[in-house]
Amino acid sequence: MSPGGTLTLGDLTVSRMGYGAMRLSGPGIWGPPSDRDAAIAVLREAVELGVTHIDTSDFYGPHTTNELIREALHPYPDELHIVTKVGAKRSPDKGWPSALSREELTSAVHDNLRNLGLDVLDVVNLRLAGEHGVFPIPVSITEPFEVLAELQQQGLIRHLGLSHVSAEQVKEARAIAPVVCVQNEYNVANRANDGLLDALAAINIPFVPYFPLGGFTPLQSGVLDDCARRVGATPMQVALAWLLQRSPNILLIPGTSSPAHLRENVAAAELELPADVLADLDGLA
Repeated sequence: MSPGGTLTLGDLTVSRMGYGAMRLSGPGIWGPPSDRDAAIAVLREAVELGVTHIDTSDFYGPHTTNELIREALHPYPDELHIVTKVGAKRSPDKGWPSALSREELTSAVHDNLRNLGLDVLDVVNLRLAGEHGVFPIPVSITEPFEVLAELQQQGLIRHLGLSHVSAEQVKEARAIAPVVCVQNEYNVANRANDGLLDALAAINIPFVPYFPLGGFTPLQSGVLDDCARRVGATPMQVALAWLLQRSPNILLIPGTSSPAHLRENVAAAELELPADVLADLDGLA
């Protein structure tokens, strides 16, 4: 049974409760994890719990996270789909500079294929954030997205998505090739992408929020804590449940390196928030 039900990415069916693998790397998303066995165990347990959507990138580590996924899960179950992203790289000072040239994008796709042990990538998101997480970069998406569309036509990528983008950039990309998902920051306190989320829902494109607990003020955190006490759950579970109930086109990819936290996150897919709790949470923003 898929936690939270399912959605489709093009012709791929995935669980609405997915798993974000970013934090399997070491501190600062750099180097190997402190406990490699635990990282392997988290990935395997995610699949055992019915998760069929893993989010990753080869610039996590770099390379480390994808190598862990391959070690833990290859050969992959038919129902498991791995979504990766390109458009950034890691610098020696552990920064995240953009990597949007033809050569960089092509190399990144081949790095993901090699380190995941795949012949074709299920979904590749083009990431447009700047060095310091600036969102969105006010640039044309046409040239880099055309590169990925060419790699898709070559049979290296099944589907294309976007990350850190504006509504205008989504429109620009869709004029080049189909977009099967959009991954932007969004949570119960940060609603800057409300309009984009609803617009995507209207055309059946899944929205994948990240940082489900990012940027809360002390007052907002207090309200979330109170709601969690009222339903007998953790604040993280309530935040995830709110996202699933916010819109039917939302896919979740909470990340953790802890098996216990993984189980808590997956359990949030079964949490139905009552109307009074939803009202309090809706008022947070």
